[in-house]
Amino acid sequence: MFSQSSLPIVAIVGRPNVGKSTLLNRIIGRREAIVEARPGVTRDRKEVDTEWNGYPFTVVDTGGWMVRGDELDDKVSRQSEKAILDADVAILVVDATVGPAEDDTRITGLLRRRGGPVLVVANKVDDGLHEGAIWDFMALGLGEPIAVSALHGRNAGELLDRVVAELEAVRGPAPAPDAVDADDPDRSPREASGDIEAGRIFAVALVGRPNVGKSTLFNRLIGEDRSVVHDLPGTTRDSIDTVVQTPDGPIRFVDTAGMRRRSKVDAGTERFSTVRALASVDTADIALLVIDATEGITHQDQRLAERVDGAGCPIVIVLNKWELLDAEGREQVTTQLGRRLAFLGDSVVLKISALTGKGVHRLLPALSDVVDAYRKRVPTRRVNEIVAAAQSAQPAPDGARVLYATQVATDPPTFTLFANRELPRTYLRYLENTLKRELGMGSTPVKLRVRRRS
Repeated sequence: MFSQSSLPIVAIVGRPNVGKSTLLNRIIGRREAIVEARPGVTRDRKEVDTEWNGYPFTVVDTGGWMVRGDELDDKVSRQSEKAILDADVAILVVDATVGPAEDDTRITGLLRRRGGPVLVVANKVDDGLHEGAIWDFMALGLGEPIAVSALHGRNAGELLDRVVAELEAVRGPAPAPDAVDADDPDRSPREASGDIEAGRIFAVALVGRPNVGKSTLFNRLIGEDRSVVHDLPGTTRDSIDTVVQTPDGPIRFVDTAGMRRRSKVDAGTERFSTVRALASVDTADIALLVIDATEGITHQDQRLAERVDGAGCPIVIVLNKWELLDAEGREQVTTQLGRRLAFLGDSVVLKISALTGKGVHRLLPALSDVVDAYRKRVPTRRVNEIVAAAQSAQPAPDGARVLYATQVATDPPTFTLFANRELPRTYLRYLENTLKRELGMGSTPVKLRVRRRS
């Protein structure tokens, strides 16, 4: 169903709280992974494309590996083991201030069994006075450790030189420069998130309250257990994305952290998770609003839908756990949907079970329809026919009138209206709704730009 990037993979692994996420942020040069000075913050595998000296690769951050723990710890550890098996080069991060630990030795056994190059990174070596502590890690039998301070960037360049050298040995030289996306600071947020060619890769963000089944649906869509799924609210701490090849082309699915009311959000990790989830919505082309049907349409679902709708993002409503409702419960949720989410207009509504897969097959066709509407190009003659009919049915106040209209862009459909004077906002809303209805665009946002012509 899908294909992953062909870039070489570098996996950052190790026990909890040794600085793996800090190292990932240092390697890619921005704060992409959530960092906090306590174990267990990272739970999912997070993959980010980057490059060093013209050599592109995918770096994978993982949760802390532990030999034993509760059910959630075991799932996190399996994510780390999967990253180890998939990697071309593995980076084992250890804590130089603590010295070799039992779990360091145990994960070393996994790394030896996988084969392939492994770099031991002794983190938290902030100055030369403490470099002597790294030699204790020679006992792991994986070669000479590299002294690094991920927090301060010390020896980060030397580490990346070693990584690229190992990748060249395993995967060969770097591809031609024109095959690598330039790190252009002037790119738009959507281009920066991977859509370099407009319209080529659509980003679909899975959003919703905590524990409604977003990660379960995400894993089912991409065909593997990528996000950690557990019945503990807030398991997903960061936005995880994967490009899926579909019959209609590639789609980027982004699993986001569950969003709660601001008063319920703790300072630190959860607050940053919410910020990152909202940023994913702002750069997404389509949002899947996942709702736990067994709890009905809550006030928080309504507020979240308003936030996504305000970002100008088409919404597909996903009522998850539908199979758990009886006839009365289904009727109640349907009534709530019409009452509390009426402002979403003709948004597609899917009733599914992410856990069993029932109804999920209807998701890709629904997304395809939304994508078609998002890319829709309307002949100028048709646009003017619709606008003229709308003005005849309901003229604008104070003699204002649209003289000419034309579509100037897609993704989303954008129209320029040439008017004789300023048009009231309410009248623009009327024209927007008329265009959406007559063109069959459903929940796809339509942008109107007005230019005055004397």
